[in-house]
This record gives sequence, structure tokens and C-alpha cells, in this order.
Amino acid sequence: MISNNQSVKPFLNKDKTTKLKFFNLSVSDEKFLQPLFFVTVLFFLFGFITCLNDILIPHLKGLFTLSYTEAILIQVCFFSAYFFMSIPAGQITQKKGYRFGIVGGLVTAAVGTLGFIPAAQLGSYGIFLLSLYILASGITLLQVSVNPYVTLLGSPEKASFRLNLVQAFNSLGTTLAPYLGSLIILESADKILGVQVPYLALTIVLLIVAFAFFKISLPSLTEFTNQAELSANPKQSFSFAPYLKTIKENPHLLLGMFAIFFYVGGEVAIGSFLVSWLTEGSVAGLSTEDAGKYVSLYWGGAMVGRFLGSFLTARFSPNKVLRFSVLSCLLLIILGALPINPFLSTWAIIAIGLFNSIQFPTIFSLSVEGLGKSTPYASGLLCTCIVGGAIMPLLQGIGADSVGLRWSFLVPFICYLYIFLVAPRLQKNKK
Repeated sequence: MISNNQSVKPFLNKDKTTKLKFFNLSVSDEKFLQPLFFVTVLFFLFGFITCLNDILIPHLKGLFTLSYTEAILIQVCFFSAYFFMSIPAGQITQKKGYRFGIVGGLVTAAVGTLGFIPAAQLGSYGIFLLSLYILASGITLLQVSVNPYVTLLGSPEKASFRLNLVQAFNSLGTTLAPYLGSLIILESADKILGVQVPYLALTIVLLIVAFAFFKISLPSLTEFTNQAELSANPKQSFSFAPYLKTIKENPHLLLGMFAIFFYVGGEVAIGSFLVSWLTEGSVAGLSTEDAGKYVSLYWGGAMVGRFLGSFLTARFSPNKVLRFSVLSCLLLIILGALPINPFLSTWAIIAIGLFNSIQFPTIFSLSVEGLGKSTPYASGLLCTCIVGGAIMPLLQGIGADSVGLRWSFLVPFICYLYIFLVAPRLQKNKK
């Protein structure tokens, strides 16, 4: 095992008792403190990257004169990577371990962000879409590696708490990204440099974080990745059989997969069309630049909700907290989409972010709880369903082009309705 990075020891060792309490860890879990700290940083990073898409959509829509359906191809390319890459990513994690998955994901994501430089210079929408796919492939590998890793870093009964906590920092990234993206991208006088500068900076940061994860000490958790068995069979070929077996032995997992599909689809669809929604004359009538900053409030609500939700799910049944949050989303969509009042239409849709907050980590942690060595396979299957972020925004885009933006919110409504109905059955039956 590589020794700890000496440069981060003074910070991590300072007031260690406070940090253990912050992550809800016991003294016996002290070895998990450092990896949880760095994983938290990682969640911030890919939250920031993902939500820059909400600013890219109106920017490239205007730059290339695109329809809603054409502009939403940004999300289609980004989130389709989860469908095609999640199972291979789960196999990589199973064979090579969590460290390899994290570092490999960061490097791949850096290649994707670097692709924005020639895409902007050449004015090619196609290169933008290809770069987004590569970037998302790296983030997929990160998601498959990191989400189950967090659930294993400490006691099982506090898995939802830890995943909600690190997702709260993911939401800090999603909150800052639209605001900073509006300042740098939407308000830039030079439309090319406005895209190149932030993505070049992200490339550098991703490579620095990849180096940090290469150097720090990470618990191997080989009892979950089963690496000893794989080392004895290094030429073991890929097979869908373990994934099918995992679903067969855990029927609740299939419900969780569709719940992830619809949750991500609903959340991304709303975020993707929020700038367009706020620029509608019948709603807020804001400029594109100002509307982009308001997107931060949508994702900021998710950040606040995740900090609160991390404590609620530690004290109350995660299933009950999940159903309450989903029901709130359903009511807010009804209030926002109905042409009752422009003020209500604006803030009801923005407030959905607050109640979105705990849904992904709670669905994920309930779905993988108690799966043991099948956890990487389940994680790969669940992350495959993040493709909902490609399908549902596309359906809403088609709806917006055909029947109008207001009626298109029926798409996320259906997404949340499914989650509300299946929430009580997401957890593995305990004998």
C-alpha cells in the first residue's frame, strides 16, 4: 500500500475527533476518515462538471441556432455514456479495484474536458458532443467506483447518511457551476474563449486530483471487490451472467434501477430547461444571462436539502423520507406548470431542487444494501440507469417543440410518480 501523502496529514490529523463526528464515524472507523475526505472533494468536482451542461445548452443553442430537441443532444450524449459504460466500468472496478476506477475515471474525464478547446476553436457542435461523451464516460467510471465505496466506508446502518453527506458536497458543485458558468460562459464577449477557459481549468484540476488519488492510502476492501479470486483467473472474460444473477437474486434491485432512471431523468430534464423556462415571457421573462444564475438556486436547494437529508435519513426511515421528498416534487410541478401566477410558476419549479436532494443517494444506498460481493455489479446496473438523464430531457425537448414548454413538464411529473409508487419496495427484504 502506498504511504499517505505527507502534505495532507497535518490538515487531516487536526481535530480528528470533530471530523469523525462530522462523517458520523466511530473511533474504530478512523482509517476511513482520509478516503472519505478526498471522496467528498471528488463528489464536488463531478457535480460541478455535470451542471455546467445546464449553461452549455442555452449557450450552444444560440451559437448554433438549435431547436430545443437539437440543443438537448448535449444531455443525450452526456448521459448516454452511463448506459454504454456503466457495466464495463463495474467490470473494471471488480477486476482492478476502486483506486484504479477513480484514477482512470479522472484521467478519462480530463481528456473529455480538453476536447472542448478544439471544439470551440473549430466551431464544431459534433466535436462538442463527442467530448461530452468522453467526459461522461470518465464520470461514469467515477460514479460506479465511488458510490458503493462510500457505502462501505463505515457501518452499514449509516450508509445512507454518508452517501447523502458526500452528495451534499456534490450539490455544492452543482450550485456554483451555473452561477460561475453564467459569468464566464454566457456573459463572455468572446463566445469561443468563454467555453475554452473554464474547461481548460477543469482539465488541470482533474489531473491534479487524479494524481492525489494515485498517491493517498485507500482501504482496499478486497472482500467486496473479490480481487484475490480474480487474480487467480486473470484471463477471466466479461460476462453478463453475474449481472443477471444479481438481479434474479435481488428483485428489489430492478425497481431501484428504474427509480434511478426516472429520478435522474426528471432532475436533469428540469435543470436543462430551467433557463428556457425563466426566459419565457409568461413566467419570469429574464435574460439568458440572469436566468443562468437562477439555475444555481435550483441546485442550491438540492445542496441544502442534502445537508438536512443526511441527518433526517440517519434518524428516520430512509423510505419515508424518500416518499415525502418525491410527493413534494409532484405537488411543486403541478403548482409550477399550471398558469396560475408567474411568481408561483418561477419559484415552484426552482424549489423542486430542495426536494430532489436526498433521492439519488437514498435510492442507491437502499438498492445496494446487503448485497456484499454483488455490490459492484449492482452499482454498474444502477449507474447504467442514469441514462434516464439522456432519455427524459429528450422527451421533454420533443414535447416543448410540439406542445409547448409548460405542458412538457408532464415528463418529469411521470418520473417522480413512479418513484413515489415503488419507494416502499426498494430495500432488500431482511430475513
